[in-house]
Amino acid sequence: MKINGNEIRPGNVIEHNGGLWVAVKTNAVKPGKGGAYNQVELKNLIDGTKLNERFRAAETVERVRLEQKDFSFLYEQEDALVFMDSETYEQLELQKDFVGDRAAFLQDGMTVTVELYEEKPIGISLPDQVTLTIAEADPVVKGQTAASSYKPAVLENGVRVMVPPFIEAGEKIVVDTNEITYLRRGE
Repeated sequence: MKINGNEIRPGNVIEHNGGLWVAVKTNAVKPGKGGAYNQVELKNLIDGTKLNERFRAAETVERVRLEQKDFSFLYEQEDALVFMDSETYEQLELQKDFVGDRAAFLQDGMTVTVELYEEKPIGISLPDQVTLTIAEADPVVKGQTAASSYKPAVLENGVRVMVPPFIEAGEKIVVDTNEITYLRRGE
């Protein structure tokens, strides 16, 4: 399926220079002079090499359709994460570095979507939001303006996140797993 260069989003898999690449980060740039372009950080799905590429809106790229299957997260075993196919109950082991920093957000029984290309896992997506408890939060500094003064906090999974001053340890918050940012108070 062909898409324009400005439609590439993080997580999209494209065919480029004879290889399969996943878009890690994208940044739409509109310079004062010249045409707008999409600055895309690509990661090769096979060997993990990275590449920064500019795609103009008029350029088209081939977006690769991957098979997507739902798996449930079972447990962590040394450097591997074990998942189970929700339909066939077959188990799948993925290396922690394959999942990346977001592995910290995996919870028992959580459903994730694994992308497969010719039966080989090449991508994983977690739910966009998870609810976690704040393990520790800095106290509010008196005299700080409330306008944009977020403070650091540590989640139960050890991940650091910036939260508004009214959030305290023991509270549940909803976190965006892609940006690793505070969204709102949780239930």
